[in-house]
Formats: sequence, C-alpha cells, structure tokens
Amino acid sequence: MKKTIINNVNPLIENKFIGLFEIEYKNKLNEDKVWMVASRKSHEELKHIYLKNEEDSADAVVIVGLHKSSGKLILIKQFRVPINDYIYELPAGLVDEGESIETSVERELREETGLTLLEIKKDKSKDKVYLSPGMSDESVAFIYCICDGEITDEFLEPDEDIEAFLISQEEAKEILASNHKIDTKAFLILQMFVSLGTKLFE
Repeated sequence: MKKTIINNVNPLIENKFIGLFEIEYKNKLNEDKVWMVASRKSHEELKHIYLKNEEDSADAVVIVGLHKSSGKLILIKQFRVPINDYIYELPAGLVDEGESIETSVERELREETGLTLLEIKKDKSKDKVYLSPGMSDESVAFIYCICDGEITDEFLEPDEDIEAFLISQEEAKEILASNHKIDTKAFLILQMFVSLGTKLFE
C-alpha cells in the first residue's frame, strides 16, 4: 500500500484573508486525484508546507477564558456573514505576522471583550489544532487563560459585530438547551464548563 503524495499546489483565488487552492496528489493506489483546499496561507507558504514538508504554524488563537473576579466563562455572540446570523463563540482572532501566541491572545481578548489577560494555562493549552481538515488547513492555538476586568465593546474593530458575556454554569446549561446557533468549539467548552465549572481551568 502506497502513501498519499501531494505533487502540486495551484492557486485559484487569493485575497488578504483566505485563498482557494487546487491540490494535485496521488492516492494510496497511485491514482491521480485533485482536492480543493481553503487556506489562510499564501501560495508560496503552501508550496513549502506541501511540497517541502515544512512545518506550519497556527493561523489563529481561540481563547477559553475564565473571569477571575466572577468565576464565570467568557463567551461572545458574533454576527457571521457565512451563516447570515449571530452565533455563540469563544473569543478568537488571527495571529498577526511576527506575533507570538501570547501577544495574539492578549490583543484579541482586549479587542473582543475589553478584558485583561492575567495568565495563560500552558499545561491545558494546545499550540495547534485543526478546525475542518476535510475542507481547510486552518489551525488554531487553543488557549486556556485567566483574565479580569470589565466587559466593554470600545476596542472592537469597525467590522466586528460582537457582544461579550460572562457565563455562569447555569447560564451555560441554558445556552446549550436553547435553539441559538453555537460554534462547535464553544459547544464543547460549554458542556465541559457545565460539568466542571472553574475546575475546567485547574
């Protein structure tokens, strides 16, 4: 049985935030195949990753935050164009070029919630996990942290339509039982928070 081998990366559409690429590969039976991949990386970056087996880094950070003063989970509700609706999510955002994961977490947490990062729980966090590998190579650093301060929307970017919340275990249970749209990552963390409460961060 032969291993699947990628032979070429052809750009179809590229813009600042995302591109669509045609990936030519041979499957385990040595048959020529094509796969469509959405990526946040450039054509040049993908050629190095696919054809030279270079390691990639996380495209974004996803923040699992505990508000120190209240003992509550941080959640946001954001309008997302692809679903034409608001959806419950965890705070998140792209890693800027040359930016460390910690700096990204601190910046995105402040922008989307107004809260201040106090501590990253490195033993619980993961540097890179993949979101939808059947369609995209997008990966995120999944970061558990402790933060504090007051919720505010004064730091949001002009195109961000976000409301931030501090959620108790009971409120988390109510959201899970509701008909509101929930992002997969937020859904799993809400389930864990309902079961574990603040022990989720220990």
